[in-house]
Amino acid sequence: MIEQAGDRLRVTAPMVIANARALLEAGQRTLLSLDSRQQSAELLLDLAAVSEVDSSSLSTLFAWQRKASELPVSLRIVNPPASMLSLAALYGVSELLPLA
Repeated sequence: MIEQAGDRLRVTAPMVIANARALLEAGQRTLLSLDSRQQSAELLLDLAAVSEVDSSSLSTLFAWQRKASELPVSLRIVNPPASMLSLAALYGVSELLPLA
């Protein structure tokens, strides 16, 4: 679901309602497991392998963003699917996505 490689977290599952809870929990566990060096750095959230999204993907991203800010970790999104960007524009939240 989420793979960590250095300063990059790679999401490998569809970000849809059926996976939302599991993705939310996996992302939060991953953020909490970061060591102190990683917590002071910027992490890239790579969405290149995400094959499908729905509106729950935005909720999940915003929840991860809130958790990261508590640590504090700077979370930046790379390779977002076009459909996610389209949903963000439709809901008027594009400016809230921390795109790299």
